[in-house]
Amino acid sequence: MTRALLVIDVQNEYVTGNLPIAFPPVEESLANIGRAIDAANAAGVEVVVIQHSAPGAPIFDPSSHGWELHEVVASRPREVAFEKSEANAFVETGLDDWLREHSIDTLTLVGYMTQHCDETTAKHAADAGYAVELLSDATGTLPLANAAGSATAEEIHRVITVMLHSEFAAVATTEAWIAMLDEGGELPRDDVYSSSLAAGKG
Repeated sequence: MTRALLVIDVQNEYVTGNLPIAFPPVEESLANIGRAIDAANAAGVEVVVIQHSAPGAPIFDPSSHGWELHEVVASRPREVAFEKSEANAFVETGLDDWLREHSIDTLTLVGYMTQHCDETTAKHAADAGYAVELLSDATGTLPLANAAGSATAEEIHRVITVMLHSEFAAVATTEAWIAMLDEGGELPRDDVYSSSLAAGKG
């Protein structure tokens, strides 16, 4: 198992900009992202940084402070960085080529947002044959409301992490992931059948 830590869109937009992360509290997720990067660097896990760009848009415009990487990421070493314009970190970025050139078969995802760039990237990676991990307390989201209804940040985060763990990724805390790096082995995984049986027992 050759792992890379994929740090997705940890940019000022989500902290002091127009899309403030609400759950888990952004201070907590940022601290855990920093811990994950430090642990990855100590364990020889490649750190890959993804940065979203949307020229001329009200969010993630490259000329804005919101576009810049947050200091938690900017101040730490990374192996490589990619810029993206879509939610999926694999779309027109060269990420897949780089991962395969470096024989990476397992991706650990941290960053923002849970149901947007994290989810789409996790599903793409799983379909492409990578083993995927998501650190639930090193990700986060915000509340949404539109013609379809509304949901709190906590509701969105909970539902998406449960859904991802039922098929597409091993979802764990940063502490559990760091312990796994230290001790070896891998994170427990689930499937949709087992998850449905567990729900029925509830």
